Amino acid sequence: MESYALLLGSTLSAGTVLALAALGLLINEKSGIVNLGAEGMMLCAAIAGFAVTVHTGNTWIGFGAGMLAGALLAAIFGILVIWLNTNQYATGLALSLFGAGFSAFVGLGYVQAKLPELPKYSIPGLADLPVVGPALFTLHPLVYATIALAAVMVWFLYRTRAGLVLRAVGESPSSAHALGYPVRRIRLMAVMFGGAMCGLAGAFISVVYTPLWVEGMVSGRGWIALALTTFATWRPARVLLGAYLFGGVTMLQFHLQATGVQMPSQVLSMLPYLATIVVLVLISRNPTWIRANMPASLGKPFYPGA
Repeated sequence: MESYALLLGSTLSAGTVLALAALGLLINEKSGIVNLGAEGMMLCAAIAGFAVTVHTGNTWIGFGAGMLAGALLAAIFGILVIWLNTNQYATGLALSLFGAGFSAFVGLGYVQAKLPELPKYSIPGLADLPVVGPALFTLHPLVYATIALAAVMVWFLYRTRAGLVLRAVGESPSSAHALGYPVRRIRLMAVMFGGAMCGLAGAFISVVYTPLWVEGMVSGRGWIALALTTFATWRPARVLLGAYLFGGVTMLQFHLQATGVQMPSQVLSMLPYLATIVVLVLISRNPTWIRANMPASLGKPFYPGA
């Protein structure tokens, strides 16, 4: 029983990385912009957050540095695709490649660096519960904040005027422009929010989830986060569910190894990516369902006055 509680707790931590990035990318895509540079932004944010935490000893400042790094890279991407109308897919891939190389170069001096001892967190009263208490109520506050963020995003997108405007920009930018809304600025803010959330996810990996710096440590989570937005049909609550599903698959490999299941480590390591492919194949069997939920202008350039 205790091992399953620990598996659930580790699933929440692993899912938090994916949820943060995917929730940011969801806002990104709700505005009609596809950013394939999530992996690169997360890597740059991971080294930024790790380096700042090493020098300041404060994890929250490290998180801020990661968010800033992600937002700045997203802003560059946004200027290129929103104002200069470069191809969104090619620009995103270039950002991802740049992030991988730049983070590896900057991180050379931090490979052996050690973080200061991280503070211990617990929810008074609940943390003392037998079995589930230590596993579920001693997690980092960002794990619980991510759940709250998903709820706030549901309210924002479907209960506020600003959320309605954002969705309108993603559905029909020409109509939103005709009504006087600054489509390009709205899209840039959405893209920068997505970058900041990817940055927070990257910093969470290097500062809390695996507190060290290793080249390429994001390990494809940015691509899984991108797939999650389609898996969730652009709904925040479904993003959260999908993130914990894939997080659970990721942690299952360690649980199986700990319980003595004889299986090649390579097979266990590919489980999260195999699950991603299987889910996307199943969803793609009904393209009408995807088109009904996907923002109509997703991936398309916007030409004011056209």
